[in-house]
Amino acid sequence: VSSSWNVGIIDGLSGWTASVDDVPADTISRRFRYDVALVSALKDLEEDIMEGLRERGLDDSTCTSGFTVVVKESCDGMGDVSEKHGGGPAVPEKAVRFSFTVMSVTVQAEGEEEAVTIFQEQKPNSELSCRPLCLMFVDESDHEMLTAILGPVVAERRAMKESRLILSIGGLLRSFRFYFRGTGYDEKMVREMEGLEASGSTYICTLCDSTRAEASQNMVLHSITRSHDENLERYEIWRTNPFSESAEELRDRVKGVSAKPFMETQPTLDALHCDIGNATEFYKIFHKEIVEMYQYNNPTSEERRRWRVALDKQFRTKKKVNPLTWLNGKTARRLTTNETVEAVSETVPSEERFKATSELTELYLQMKPVWRSTCPTEDSPDYFCRYSYNSQLRGEFLCTTIKSRYEGKIQNYLQKFMAHK
Repeated sequence: VSSSWNVGIIDGLSGWTASVDDVPADTISRRFRYDVALVSALKDLEEDIMEGLRERGLDDSTCTSGFTVVVKESCDGMGDVSEKHGGGPAVPEKAVRFSFTVMSVTVQAEGEEEAVTIFQEQKPNSELSCRPLCLMFVDESDHEMLTAILGPVVAERRAMKESRLILSIGGLLRSFRFYFRGTGYDEKMVREMEGLEASGSTYICTLCDSTRAEASQNMVLHSITRSHDENLERYEIWRTNPFSESAEELRDRVKGVSAKPFMETQPTLDALHCDIGNATEFYKIFHKEIVEMYQYNNPTSEERRRWRVALDKQFRTKKKVNPLTWLNGKTARRLTTNETVEAVSETVPSEERFKATSELTELYLQMKPVWRSTCPTEDSPDYFCRYSYNSQLRGEFLCTTIKSRYEGKIQNYLQKFMAHK
């Protein structure tokens, strides 16, 4: 843990002690101390916390302990941040930002059996509620550098999980306990944090041990089995090879763990990449249905290109969407609608296959509100209750009606959002 008591911005490597085997991190990083940043966040919410106590009819003079704060952690690459013009100092072209959001504050008053929520973040995905903790010039694919920079953050986080914060709120000292939830990561960052192989790995999922071939054959009935502790155990097996196995046997035993996990993440779905993954899948399904590819054994690349051009033209004229451009979230959401299905319906030769595609889209649209919502049990309770059933229906549909699309291959996010319970 950093020994610096400076409450301002500190060196991102403060608290990192080099060992014999370590190489000094050659990067620029700046951050706040985690506890100082959390204190600042709670002081900003002081009025909201006091108002929440009053609305709940609680006497603030007696509520001095039993406060619980849930913190969502996020980390993502910021892309190319290199200087395009000018003669500034040479810095790495990639950057990563680690941030957090105070999701809720609850309190359990003396003599009460249940805690009550006195603050709930209404817009947890807004940049206004997301507080930056650490900014580093580093490539998010560089596992060793990320470990070196975020190591002190992990140490401070671990220390806070085992202790209480005493802070003056509303003129009285109150005791806060923190729960950290690492849910603000996309799949690439989860694999970095948990020491898993990259997204092109045979081990397709960050939630279970399925291989790509297994997932393409079974699109339903997977359970969430991976955990941070298990990944740590598997890394030790990978490092020591206690059973003297071959490289292939060892890889199969550890299920794709190839580096030391250094930060715990929670099983979650990244809504943006779910949208993009599904839009990509719909595009490929439309492509195959328009040309009735299920009737072709092995079409040539020229035939595939000609069919794709015809589909792209239909999208551009009917929906004003160009699928050839980079598929961002907005374009993805425009592609996965009933209107899009209707727009390409006239190009699908078989009425039966068009009806099947429409049914598939309807199932998707019933599942979508669940992963798009922060709290689906409150926002979309009916869709939430039907999610598992709809997921199973869709998986069976893809395995039968569009079986030729999934012969030993499947997209990571399609398997992740559809198969798990």
